Amino acid sequence: MAEIAPGAVPPVAKILDYGKYRYEQTKQLQKSRRNQKQVEIKEVRFGLKIGAHDLEVKLNRARKFLEDGQKVKLSLRFKGREISRPALGQVILANAAAQLDDIAVTEQAPLMSGRDLNMIIGMKKDAKAKDA
Repeated sequence: MAEIAPGAVPPVAKILDYGKYRYEQTKQLQKSRRNQKQVEIKEVRFGLKIGAHDLEVKLNRARKFLEDGQKVKLSLRFKGREISRPALGQVILANAAAQLDDIAVTEQAPLMSGRDLNMIIGMKKDAKAKDA
């Protein structure tokens, strides 16, 4: 027996098969999960000494990921003594974000984690409307 409307006077109850009820609930949950879109975070990695053309190629790859509807994590890895120059990494990531600002917006500012300087960007809302 299950209560249908406990707030009603008198409360409304229904006799049902609990196994069948649980089965229908799990099927409904699976159906709702199927309709959800899982957002992936793709990573594009740079080095501190990246050349202009190499940066352009990596940013074109990031642009494709953004157009596919995924978020992109721009990751700059410091090697050896480069770790003492985080300001140079900030400049490279700021330059990368500036080149992608026509379709992307910064969701997480550059943040150091270990030897990596990470930044997350996502698609602009109005840029999606242009593609559709």
